[in-house]
Amino acid sequence: MYVLTADVGEAASTPLPMVGKMAEQITDTDDDHAQIRASVRSLCTKFPGEYWRKLDRERAYPTDFVAALTEAGYLSALIPERYGGNGLALIEAAIIMEEIHASGGNGAACHAQMYTMGTLLRHGSDAQKERWLPGIAAGEFRLQAFGVTEPTSGSDTLALRTTAVREGDHYIINGQKIWTSRAEHSDLMLLLARTTPRDQVTKRIDGLSVFLIDMSLARGDTINVNPIRAMMNHATTEVFFDDLRVPADNRIGEEGQGFRYILSGMNAERILIAAECIGDAKWFIAKATAYAKERRVFDRPIGQNQGVQFPIARAYAQMRTAELMVRDAAERYQAGRDCGAEANMAKLMAADASWAAAEMCVQTHGGFGFAEEFDIERKFRETRLYQVAPISTNLILSYLAEHVLGLPRSY
Repeated sequence: MYVLTADVGEAASTPLPMVGKMAEQITDTDDDHAQIRASVRSLCTKFPGEYWRKLDRERAYPTDFVAALTEAGYLSALIPERYGGNGLALIEAAIIMEEIHASGGNGAACHAQMYTMGTLLRHGSDAQKERWLPGIAAGEFRLQAFGVTEPTSGSDTLALRTTAVREGDHYIINGQKIWTSRAEHSDLMLLLARTTPRDQVTKRIDGLSVFLIDMSLARGDTINVNPIRAMMNHATTEVFFDDLRVPADNRIGEEGQGFRYILSGMNAERILIAAECIGDAKWFIAKATAYAKERRVFDRPIGQNQGVQFPIARAYAQMRTAELMVRDAAERYQAGRDCGAEANMAKLMAADASWAAAEMCVQTHGGFGFAEEFDIERKFRETRLYQVAPISTNLILSYLAEHVLGLPRSY
């Protein structure tokens, strides 16, 4: 079932028609994929650059945009139909996120509701799915916060210190998370906490458990959320847990196996973020191409000069190469195959492609690239994040070196 409520017609055209042409070049042989792309682009025309610029200035959350995505069924894309969702695969979710970014928007406001689904769907109990998924699909509450990173552990997830101690039919949670985006705007949080002390586990990956936290019942008392002003409008926060009582029924899967459960979610996260980067790259390339055609200096369009042409062409080739890697990773994930290497490479290559396209777009526009009204400086800041998050490019290289090439572990 595809819930594609956005009107597809003349409104589906964008101010940058090249974006639509580039989207079609990924060989979307499935008509449903083409329909999803067109429908998402149509919805995004209702949220133009002015909308995002205003939010950026005010550091505000795109409530109307998220509501529109929810109403159209996009945020329930991965939820099975029997729970009120669309039952789509990760590749369709990736297309949705890509098109949002290719249209000049930003999916970071809600993308966690896509990639956290893997943990709940694959490892949650039937009772948990019945309890939460219909409400998420209907938009009654949001699952958009993912509490993993901590100030002292950073990317070393296995060193996290937030604890969950069992007391009868509850767990008592204490600790701190940082860079937990959307915590202020989410009703539910997927939280990773330590249930067995680190010095008491046999394997490093043991002793961590995953919980689904009902934020609405405890915020301001046992949960405190502090916004962090950052370079981009990302609604990111630090979250403190002080004797938070969580029902044992909210633990997903077996105690101590949580790190294994979130790994599949992390692969989905990398693939979806990579798709967003592809969308950013397409937007930058289309923007630069249009400007190079119309901007005249010395009585000729600047796009006639190879010094302008070649960086655009190189950015396009880099984007297309990364796009194929993202497609391969999504198809492997969809088929249930091991895709750790592919998901990491997709994120690495796509983040590099979007950053190269951003640099090129600013250079092509010259001084105008720094002007707020062109949207380039906003997108430039937004896409820079993906060199660092959700995983640093250096850690991806370390992973590939060790787990793919068999080189000695570097850390």
